[in-house]
Amino acid sequence: MSLPAFTPSGPPAFLGVEHSATGRCWRDRLDERGQARALAIAQQAGVPELLARVLAGRGVEAAGVAEYLDPTIKRLLPDPNGITSMSAAAARIADAIVKSERIAIFGDYDVDGATASALLARYLRHCGLDPLIHIPDRIFEGYGPNVDAVRNFAAQGITLLVTVDCGTTSIEPLNEAHRLGLDTVVIDHHQADEQLPPAVAVVNPNRADDLSGLGNLAAAGLVFITLVAISRELRARNFWTPARTEPDLLSYLHLVALGTVADVVPLSGLNRALVVKGLVALRRRESIGATALMDVSRLSGPPEAWHLGFLLGPRINAGGRIGRADLGVRLLIEDDPAEAARIAFELDRLNKERQAIEIAALAQAETEATMALGENGNAATIVTAQPGWHPGVVGLLAARLKERFGRPAFAIALDPSGVGTGSGRSIPGVDLGNAIRRAVREGLLQKGGGHAMAAGVTLAKDRLAAFRAFLEEALKQSVAAARREDVLKIDGAVSAGGANVELCNLLAKAGPFGAGNPEPVLALPAHTVVFADPVGESHVRARLRGDDGKFVNVIAFRAAGQPLGRALMERRGSTLHAAGSLAVDRWQGGERVQLRLIDVAVN
Repeated sequence: MSLPAFTPSGPPAFLGVEHSATGRCWRDRLDERGQARALAIAQQAGVPELLARVLAGRGVEAAGVAEYLDPTIKRLLPDPNGITSMSAAAARIADAIVKSERIAIFGDYDVDGATASALLARYLRHCGLDPLIHIPDRIFEGYGPNVDAVRNFAAQGITLLVTVDCGTTSIEPLNEAHRLGLDTVVIDHHQADEQLPPAVAVVNPNRADDLSGLGNLAAAGLVFITLVAISRELRARNFWTPARTEPDLLSYLHLVALGTVADVVPLSGLNRALVVKGLVALRRRESIGATALMDVSRLSGPPEAWHLGFLLGPRINAGGRIGRADLGVRLLIEDDPAEAARIAFELDRLNKERQAIEIAALAQAETEATMALGENGNAATIVTAQPGWHPGVVGLLAARLKERFGRPAFAIALDPSGVGTGSGRSIPGVDLGNAIRRAVREGLLQKGGGHAMAAGVTLAKDRLAAFRAFLEEALKQSVAAARREDVLKIDGAVSAGGANVELCNLLAKAGPFGAGNPEPVLALPAHTVVFADPVGESHVRARLRGDDGKFVNVIAFRAAGQPLGRALMERRGSTLHAAGSLAVDRWQGGERVQLRLIDVAVN
């Protein structure tokens, strides 16, 4: 059912673990050079040894510790005009603002699209405009601009169309916009083909002729930089007056942080600074919509990056997946507390409904994947497809399959006409977006696109077998290489007694954690499993005791029935090495540390 286990060459295994419960080798995140860097950080910056190791493991040099621990937007924000076409985009949007033109914002239906659309809408409202916001229906319209929507904009007197988090590959719809006399500005971060759509400006740091080096920005971050450019353009035109003051763009950073974390872009450099400052803005609870969302999510304690990805983001996404696609944007631009609370409640309800739909579909998807791997255990990819799946949950199914089986995975919903709409998720080191663009060029897909870690496809049912074969051939080498590098990197070791709130607060200084800035993984050597039991739908909870007689609570998410969960329960009363990340569990005003278990190994 799994690819052959590889024993990586390199330094000795951490705690001697060459093959864990999940089939991985444990390695010290720091090589000899990294250990020397950690020592320099500890000595020169005066930080504790474990924090120094974490910083060194993320490429921080001793001289840069202070700036890393307190990243600032001012220092890291680039000149917006370093992005190709930015000056043209800022000038055209500034023209529309000065002339009070009718502007339409066309966004994506995910969290990044919702936050990016809300950012631009709030800015335009501050400037005295009332933009039309259109978020497409995932099922009936699909991703990106479409001809019918463009014609509707023209009929309503729109003169400027701004696409956010989409538009780069929308050749036909934007041709129609041009034919109807609509100017278009594209603000997008998805991978681009050589041919770009007809537009006044295509602002996309991932287009081939862009040298800005900002291709890791989420759409929300890119819109924020665009707003900086627009404000500068309006300033040069003397648009701002005592009666019409320039907006404080930093007050929008809660939206940028939410979009950045939810879109799983690397939390390094500017992205990390945007999230750090955005979390500060969220903690002030000044945004009515975001505050209503935090309250309905029953968020305990100050918001952290993982709250954005696992509590707030899924609720905004629920509107686009199984409800009204524009609910998320409406919440984020709402200034009336009662209406914001009503929308947030509806999103919370939709999220619960989405969870129920996902659980039923996931059981089918896992069964199909298991059967396929039973026939070909060395398969590099998984492609599942079923009639009756809700198109709004296929991305979630793909993510779960990728997580369980450790390889790129697709889940495709087949409609009664035999057309499949699906999503794929990849593993580090395997570029899914590039493969999907090739599949489109070769005629295997009706439509497709994305980036390295995620992609969307539309195809005929009778092309499924050919699509599976294409993916196997296209990705088998990169998947094999990624599997060879699939080791668990350990940042340090700690005992149950040392796993306290103070340590969590110390390690948090290196955050926020996420893609590109992984949460510190700590090993707990030779701890006794006091108890281990299933909990919830698919989790396992446990308690470990160290040689010091101290205890730490453990949660292993989605581990029930899996190798990790089975290993944990089979070792009741025995010792094992455990590895995971520490988190502070806040409940009824109290704080206690919890180990989020990633792996275990017999000592």
